[in-house]
Amino acid sequence: MRVGFGFDAHRLVADRPLILGGVRIAFDKGLEGFSDADVLTHAVIDAVLGAAGLGDCGSRFPAGDPKYANAHSIKLLEQAFALLRHAGLRVSNVDCTIVAERPALAGHINAMRAMLANALEIAEADCSVKAKHTEGLGFTGSGEGMAAYAVATVEAIP
Repeated sequence: MRVGFGFDAHRLVADRPLILGGVRIAFDKGLEGFSDADVLTHAVIDAVLGAAGLGDCGSRFPAGDPKYANAHSIKLLEQAFALLRHAGLRVSNVDCTIVAERPALAGHINAMRAMLANALEIAEADCSVKAKHTEGLGFTGSGEGMAAYAVATVEAIP
């Protein structure tokens, strides 16, 4: 069994949709980035690739490469998962945390879990998504941006 850790952060800006864990969330701002800037999915990609020793989101799906402009991050996660399978590995478990002051995310957690679990071909019970806020502290607390952390365990396919 191997463990990987992922992190991502993006600035909140006007005139962008907010996508987290592949789920579009109604909010007056979205995350700035070359793809859909889905911080949660990017953190999961980093965790999964890291556990397998296969690099990270930025090296596999570089910003500036036209084929990834406005890419749906769930599709990138599916590509990362295909790399994992090719290496003879599967995901056992993913645990992630979104750090954001607003919007309230509790009503979207199950949809995010379902999207991530489906992309990784694991049961929703093996995919944990949590949302936390920082009581107004730092860039997430001031509403300037959002961050996400993820841990993934992978193992050899039996």
